[in-house]
Amino acid sequence: MARLPRLIVPGLPHHVALRGNNSQTIFADTQDYEAFLQMLPTVLGQHTVALHSYVLLSNALYLLLTPPDTVALGKLMQGLGRSYVRYFNQRYARTGTLWEGRFRSTVVQPSPYVLGVMTFQDILPVRQGLAASAVDYAWSSHRHYVGQESRRFLTAHPLFWQLADTPFGREAAYKAVVDAGIGSTMTEQIQQSVMGGWVLGSDSFVQELGLKTSRRLEKRKAGRPRKTQLVSS
Repeated sequence: MARLPRLIVPGLPHHVALRGNNSQTIFADTQDYEAFLQMLPTVLGQHTVALHSYVLLSNALYLLLTPPDTVALGKLMQGLGRSYVRYFNQRYARTGTLWEGRFRSTVVQPSPYVLGVMTFQDILPVRQGLAASAVDYAWSSHRHYVGQESRRFLTAHPLFWQLADTPFGREAAYKAVVDAGIGSTMTEQIQQSVMGGWVLGSDSFVQELGLKTSRRLEKRKAGRPRKTQLVSS
């Protein structure tokens, strides 16, 4: 089946996934995680892409970003991917590919899905048995948003700012959002949308985007297509 062209809508959040080839390790230890995070500020600044949240796992990474135009996201991921592969191959005396093909991405309807995606990222290490709670995992943006550390390269999405009027209030409100978690339905929507390239949003949001592109935006529903009835006059 032909690969769908990538959909990028400037000014809207995009959920991005990048995985190791054949599920191989891309972050082997603390030095690898830190090396990747140290690369982020420079590459983000070069392409003026806003990074809202992230989670780094041993064999995959997820980012929530807002690009300013239709080309910046691709250039950012290309630059970041190449820089990290150069570092990784040099450190481990290896050659060849590290990534499982191109990065995957989806356009995200801001409300309610931005906080849903951030929660999905925060609790992914917990679901995979890597940490007892979101705050215990060092390689996501969760600690930044609950006031446990500062990652200056992050740009809080406006929906985070709307959680409360004070920094302490926002941190407490965000912690409550993540502690409440997301249901299985939203979890499945988030997973399928980012891996399939389907828009993550309501029917009306998808329809609105559909007016601007001929690209298919959502997964076809299961079942046979309806038969068209012929009416004789």
